[in-house]
Amino acid sequence: MNQAARESVSVVMPVHNAMPHLDNAVQSILDQTFSDFEFVIFDDGSTDGSTEQLRQWAAKDRRIRLSESRR
Repeated sequence: MNQAARESVSVVMPVHNAMPHLDNAVQSILDQTFSDFEFVIFDDGSTDGSTEQLRQWAAKDRRIRLSESRR
C-alpha cells in the first residue's frame, strides 16, 4: 500500500495542570506498539509546570505536536 492510501492516526490529549501524572500519560501513548501517529497535545494554560514539561517531550519526539493556550 502506498503512503497516500494509508490512513492517518492522530491521538489528541488535552492538558491542564496535569502534574504529577503528565509524564506517565505521555509515555503510555508513546509506548504503543503502533508507532506511526501524530500526538497532538493541547495545553490549556497550565500553571503547574506542565507546559514546560510538555515542551521537553515535544523536543524529544517528532510525533508530538504541542499547542499552547495563552490565558
